[in-house]
Amino acid sequence: MTTDPSRELLLATSNSGKVRELTQLLEGLPLRLRELSEFEPIQPVEETGVTFDENASLKATSYGRLTGLLTLADDSGLEVEALGGAPGVRSARYAGVDATDAQRVTRLLEELKGVTDDGRGARFVCVLALFDPSVAKLRSFRGVCAGRIATSARGSRGFGYDPVFVPEGYDLSFAQLPSEIKQQISHRARALSEARDHLKLHFGNVASRH
Repeated sequence: MTTDPSRELLLATSNSGKVRELTQLLEGLPLRLRELSEFEPIQPVEETGVTFDENASLKATSYGRLTGLLTLADDSGLEVEALGGAPGVRSARYAGVDATDAQRVTRLLEELKGVTDDGRGARFVCVLALFDPSVAKLRSFRGVCAGRIATSARGSRGFGYDPVFVPEGYDLSFAQLPSEIKQQISHRARALSEARDHLKLHFGNVASRH
């Protein structure tokens, strides 16, 4: 059975946690999701941008041109007030290129030793870039979730810095909150709420042409 490439969307990330979240958030749209692993061997795109917008756009356009598919790329990270906005775009590489999530969390907590609650403000930022190679058009969508950094890791859900990030208005970390709540308030969910509207329109237009 052949598939129609015009009804497919490539999720341009090799992070299994992001793939899982994006898949859940895109549920119900009339499209088939594709993953980078389906196109191996494919050369990873080097994230040379200095902002989330630059890196997301770089990944979306590069992978979109390589595969010929409508491509959605994410660049996201944690910005901590007491660290001057770090780790920021280096969130995934904060404790080294091959570090685990636990090692990143450990380094962050060590950096914040002695910092009082007033100085532990933080926010998750997500930029989603959507590239359509058929018309060489790029759009981006941004989402932010404010909160604070806990003094210790809590919970087993989620990934990345979720165990130490407590969103504004809650006492539980992202790793403790039920997934249905995180899917409503997270930085990725907020960015994707705008992207979903655009994708609905895009795939509705595709359907009308067939």
